[in-house]
Amino acid sequence: MRGGFGLVGPRRERHVVPATDLDALAVPVGDDGVVIGVDAEGRPAVLGINRPTPYEVTLIGGLWTAQVLALRAAATGARVAVETGRGQVWSGLAQAAGGGQQCVTLHEVGRIPPQGASAGSPVLVIRDCGMRPPRGRVVAGPWQSVLTLLPYLSPTAPRLLQQASLVGVQRVSPDEAEQIGRLMRLSRQAVASLPTLGDGVTLWCTPRDRQFVMTQGTEAETGLLGAARRID
Repeated sequence: MRGGFGLVGPRRERHVVPATDLDALAVPVGDDGVVIGVDAEGRPAVLGINRPTPYEVTLIGGLWTAQVLALRAAATGARVAVETGRGQVWSGLAQAAGGGQQCVTLHEVGRIPPQGASAGSPVLVIRDCGMRPPRGRVVAGPWQSVLTLLPYLSPTAPRLLQQASLVGVQRVSPDEAEQIGRLMRLSRQAVASLPTLGDGVTLWCTPRDRQFVMTQGTEAETGLLGAARRID
């Protein structure tokens, strides 16, 4: 025994990995957060929305995907505030989420109050405000991420895409695909694939990475929201 320090622990050889082998070490998820689906290799794809820094997400896609993200964010303990001009399509989700607790709240466009986000109570703001969403009254901040949903490419899209930390693109027309490709500097192969994407498939883009993700609803999500669809 060592005085005051307890027993000497067992001795083992150190586990050493050459620097050249570090790239081979990987885990199937890339971050803590919301599992948004699986990638092309069938591995879980995770969106880390609860962050200590502002995080802006723009999704050019369908309501179904945004609502699945809302449900899964709420399941991780985040509060979800939805700013929308079509509260009727969100009311069922707001009532069903949280098992009776009010973890999803609905607000008219321009009427969303400060959310008081913190590390212990992170917030996801979803802006479902149509083709020309006004500038947000509540913006991204520490522990408060903002997801803006655009049903199609609109005149406001270039500004939103440029300021977003993450961009999701679902099936769009060939002309829209060409415009998005220029804005996001996508490869010709990615641009050609956008008009042919299936329901539930999203191309998620950061300034450095591109990843196709298939989102499939759970039994409970499908029962509440129906099957995956691009068009509302």
